[in-house]
Amino acid sequence: MSARLLWLLLWCALNATAAMAQTLSPLVPVDGSAASAWRFVGLPKSKADIPPTRFELATLQGERALKVSTRASYGTWVHDLPSVNPGRLQWRWRLDQALTGGKTKPDMFTKAGDDAALKVCVLFDHPLERVPFAERTLLRMARRISGEDLPAATLCYVWDSVYPAGTQGANPYTQRVRFINVQGKGAPLGQWQSESRDVAADFAQLFADELPQGAVVPSVRAVLIGADSDNTGAESVGWLKSLAWSP
Repeated sequence: MSARLLWLLLWCALNATAAMAQTLSPLVPVDGSAASAWRFVGLPKSKADIPPTRFELATLQGERALKVSTRASYGTWVHDLPSVNPGRLQWRWRLDQALTGGKTKPDMFTKAGDDAALKVCVLFDHPLERVPFAERTLLRMARRISGEDLPAATLCYVWDSVYPAGTQGANPYTQRVRFINVQGKGAPLGQWQSESRDVAADFAQLFADELPQGAVVPSVRAVLIGADSDNTGAESVGWLKSLAWSP
């Protein structure tokens, strides 16, 4: 197993918590306190030469939001959940600077270009027996090495400026992570966009090959926000707010 594949899985790893919220805590707390339910998950110390993606609460046009900035960096902002049924996930986001200035061109379908200026991902309690044998073996190995109960399925909603909106696929490092390009080539920069996704329907479409007819979509174990530019060496700036499960 390549180191990149292992750590791609590891960024999905979750540290157990004594009490986890039933719903998503606000990215921007109304009382001004820190968003304690959210936590940063980056690369291990052995990858110390790769700086972390920067997540910071900031004000934009008079409104507080989460600013996400990359510079040849990697990082995720994770919210654990106690196995809740997938519902409709909604949020607002904007991209001010697409991935630019890197040593290689961004390309979600290649390992050299596998970066994202902004993404919202949902991690599922996908039954291991539904995973193809070869990938199941790799996942078991990764779980044993890491000591973490790594998720068998992750769905990411991506803002990518190379491919058109609606583009779907699997991460070039692992089929355990699959994506939908929600805002694509030609999407305006510097403007807020509102999203509302039926997570169960999207999972059923992206993981149709691993969802037997009549089977229930697995429960959700976490939601994360991410951005990375460690492969391309590029830079990007995006914003996100109002992330919540819709009634």
